Amino acid sequence: MTSKERVAAIFNGELPDRVPMWHGLSTEFIAKALGETGLPDEEALRVRMADDFRRIHASYDLPEETLAEGVVYRTVFGVNRMGEGYGQPVGHVLSDVSLSEIHDYPWPDPACVNVSTLREQAAPWKESYSILGGDWSPLWHDAIDLMGMETLYMRMYDEPEAVDALLTHLTDFYAASCRKIFDEAGDLIDVFFMGNDLGSQTGPLMGPEQFERFILPHLKRLIDLAHDYGLKTQLHCCGGIYPLIPMLIDAGLDALHALQPDCHGMGLRELKDAYGNRIVLNGAIDSHHTLINGNPDKVHTDVQKVLAVMKPGGRYIAGASHDWVLEQTPVENMLEMVDAVQEFGTY
Repeated sequence: MTSKERVAAIFNGELPDRVPMWHGLSTEFIAKALGETGLPDEEALRVRMADDFRRIHASYDLPEETLAEGVVYRTVFGVNRMGEGYGQPVGHVLSDVSLSEIHDYPWPDPACVNVSTLREQAAPWKESYSILGGDWSPLWHDAIDLMGMETLYMRMYDEPEAVDALLTHLTDFYAASCRKIFDEAGDLIDVFFMGNDLGSQTGPLMGPEQFERFILPHLKRLIDLAHDYGLKTQLHCCGGIYPLIPMLIDAGLDALHALQPDCHGMGLRELKDAYGNRIVLNGAIDSHHTLINGNPDKVHTDVQKVLAVMKPGGRYIAGASHDWVLEQTPVENMLEMVDAVQEFGTY
């Protein structure tokens, strides 16, 4: 089977030739892996890693602005961030503003979404690989950046209309962005992939009632939009989110990534038994204890154990339990994971 056929089978509830794989590789890990393996480029690395997916990205055409000292990134919503990677917000500009001020905030124009290269990006892969696309749409993270987490929680109770307005403006932008992407290249995209981390090590970041009231309608809006274009949908969501999964399934979500087995409530047997025939489960190979801190022998053993639980009946995609394979992950461990999935993942 081609990778495209293999992934389609999993989403359609059918058994492919083997368990598919997806690898979210950080740029730092890619550079390290190319240096250690001698492979010529990222595509050659993904072929070696038997990655069944490729991903295409739109970009934002924003005015050139000089970032203040220490600022590493500015979001499309104007939030300056400092620190490692994409950093943390410098401040929360909507933390103490009125409802009218939320509406009057200079929300970005979706015209800034540049889709001009999407078809060119997809061209080499469209026949062979399952293509991920769409705006990442991290509306929950953007809401925290703009309002602050504590304030956001308090206003859910004290001023719910303010939280509704904030999340609606964010989702308006992402829906328009995704619509541009899907209009341009929806015929080449297989899976709309978005990301919102709703869990911690100890459980969900909000109760099921708050999630259903404030967040789920906006996620469903994006899910429905993708389905209107005939696309499957996948949500990246870190942490212990077991109580939220039934609502995500009822909202029409097709796949859930990345399944962190060391978080509260995320035991793989419980996940597979409860939801394995209702949603595609993606990930589950422990990034922290196995892939980063383990060795190839531990990786080999743990992958065998994970597949023994997750493989039966299909609806499983193998990969790390995080969306971003970090630079400190040993390359030999990732390659061992790939080889072990191919060894134990055949149907």
